[in-house]
Amino acid sequence: MTVHLKKLSVGATSIDSLRGWQQRYMAAGQPILHPTRNRPKRAAELLDGGSIYWIIKGKMQVRQRITDLIEITRADGKPGCGIVLHPELIPVWPRQVRIFQGWRYLEASDTPDDMPVSADGEAPMPADMAAELRELGLL
Repeated sequence: MTVHLKKLSVGATSIDSLRGWQQRYMAAGQPILHPTRNRPKRAAELLDGGSIYWIIKGKMQVRQRITDLIEITRADGKPGCGIVLHPELIPVWPRQVRIFQGWRYLEASDTPDDMPVSADGEAPMPADMAAELRELGLL
């Protein structure tokens, strides 16, 4: 059974700022990975199609597939786990989330739906506008 993670994207102000940060890593030939202190105990479920749902400005706004979990050495020299991420960012219907530290498991039944995308692969309108239209019952 698939399980996901939710995680605050520290420093990101939008999906585009998160994308820019990650593109700089890729341009330098580095994988996109999120370092964490502990290896998730539910690793098999995460690797069975799980994603990180990024929280930006207090809202769950975008998800990114988890492709692997690797052993790393953190910046403080201690061992850790690297959550390796697929480069594609998939916008989801924004959902307000209480802020927390670290990451939390997110059951598949609790995830927001992906936003529809246009033929060129871009979100058809800004996420905030789409969310407001959805709340009004227009989407």
